[in-house]
Amino acid sequence: MVHLVYLDNKEKELENIINKSKSMVIRGAAGRKIPHSRVEIGETLFFMEKGSKEIHYKAIVSDVKNYTKLADDEIKNVIDSNQVKLNLSNKQKKRWHKKCIILVEFKELTKIDTLHFEHQSNMDDWLILERIEDVLVGTSKPYDYSKSKLK
Repeated sequence: MVHLVYLDNKEKELENIINKSKSMVIRGAAGRKIPHSRVEIGETLFFMEKGSKEIHYKAIVSDVKNYTKLADDEIKNVIDSNQVKLNLSNKQKKRWHKKCIILVEFKELTKIDTLHFEHQSNMDDWLILERIEDVLVGTSKPYDYSKSKLK
């Protein structure tokens, strides 16, 4: 599988990834939702800034940590102990202070030829796809959440 990861442009997440001050992304929710438990080492992440329709970078998943049913102090500890890789602002720490967290570390960031994303109304901020072409202008097809279901 491949993953399309929306990055917060206001927090300069992509810029931090490019300058190597960020090597891990986080997602969290009250319960297990996409992408929790659905990312594997070796899969490809494509990065796109929110509000953009262009994909310029990709990387390879090097480590994944899934957490569930965390207490408040455990959430803080997970975030704080990974802060060097996450490089989160205080606003982001507050946003991702959730009971279920996934941390996805990546390596081999590569600039790619620009891919043009075709947005659909039902998409989340993390898409799990068989092929990136499934969401590109000219080759996209309606997004199917069946690939995102827990096994």
